[in-house]
Amino acid sequence: MAYFSSSGCLARKILAVRPALAHPLASLLYPSYSANVHEPSATLQNICWTSTISSRVFCSRRLNLDEAQGPAPIDYGSLLGEDEFHTLADSTIHDLQEKFEEYGDSVELDGFDVDYGNQVLTLKLGGLGTYVMNKQTPNRQIWMSSPLSGPSRFDWDKSSEAWVYRRTKAKLLQLLESEVEQLCGKPISLS
Repeated sequence: MAYFSSSGCLARKILAVRPALAHPLASLLYPSYSANVHEPSATLQNICWTSTISSRVFCSRRLNLDEAQGPAPIDYGSLLGEDEFHTLADSTIHDLQEKFEEYGDSVELDGFDVDYGNQVLTLKLGGLGTYVMNKQTPNRQIWMSSPLSGPSRFDWDKSSEAWVYRRTKAKLLQLLESEVEQLCGKPISLS
């Protein structure tokens, strides 16, 4: 059984599909849709469970990444203390804000805007897209959303003294320089 709140009251609903195979929220959120649950299919190195809800198919499968493509290991001994993290992250974000504002004065782009509020730095490039960067204190990371590369989570790497995305080993400032130049057509120096 699943519980959900409807109009401020607590109600119970018995799921019509096997809850081990279909997500229980599917029948709660879309009670008029029927959920067809298929048995698992095994392929060479892939086990796939699929559930069809309306016309959408959702599938979870194991990723087969070799170590060269996988994320860099976390060195837990080198995690930043909270005060050190705030100092480094605040300094990075404020430096980026200043350099983006200077860059905005030199590039002619409709809709270019830099905004910093509620500890979130937003770089709007008009119709080209928007970058959003903010601190994630519990993880000791800077998170960035990019119109080109999507979401990234950067950890401080003490050896290179840079914010590095563990999955791709990309450095925050170099990635931003490359992408902003690609979008705007004019080089930017962030280091």
